[in-house]
This record gives sequence, C-alpha cells and structure tokens, in this order.
Amino acid sequence: MSVLPYVACAVALVLVVSVYVYRLAAGPSVFDRLLGLSAFGTTTTLVLLLTGVAYDQLDMFVDVSLAYALLSFVGAVASARYFERGGPQR
Repeated sequence: MSVLPYVACAVALVLVVSVYVYRLAAGPSVFDRLLGLSAFGTTTTLVLLLTGVAYDQLDMFVDVSLAYALLSFVGAVASARYFERGGPQR
C-alpha cells in the first residue's frame, strides 16, 4: 500500500494550519487567538493519526494523538477561563 495519499492529505492539513497561525498572530482579541490555538491542536491531532496510518503504527499514534488532544483541550479551557476572569489584571 502506498503512503503517498496519506502524505498528501497531511501536507494539505499542514497548509490549512497557515490560516490558524494567521489567526494566532493577528487575532483582534485573546479569544480569537484561543480559537486559533484550539483549531491548531485539532489539526495536529489529525496529522498525527494520518502519520500512524501511513506507517502502519496506528496503535501507537492513537495513544499519542489522544494525549495531545486532551492536553490541547484542557489548555484551551484553562486559558479561556483565565482570560475571562480578568487575566493578568487580578
């Protein structure tokens, strides 16, 4: 089985990440930046899973991607709560 379709899909997802990086850099508010960070984490999780499928090591990459997705979600929620309550002004 060829890995080329998986690599092409992963490259396309990495190109989509450029939109999220723009949102992270130029977001007008902190919450726009958090949204970009959350979408970046989701796309990175997908790229990890595609890498696992491409190299026939899905069982290992599922564990890594689940841990990464969980940390990304918890980090986004914690950051949102922190900035919602006033951030560094408190």
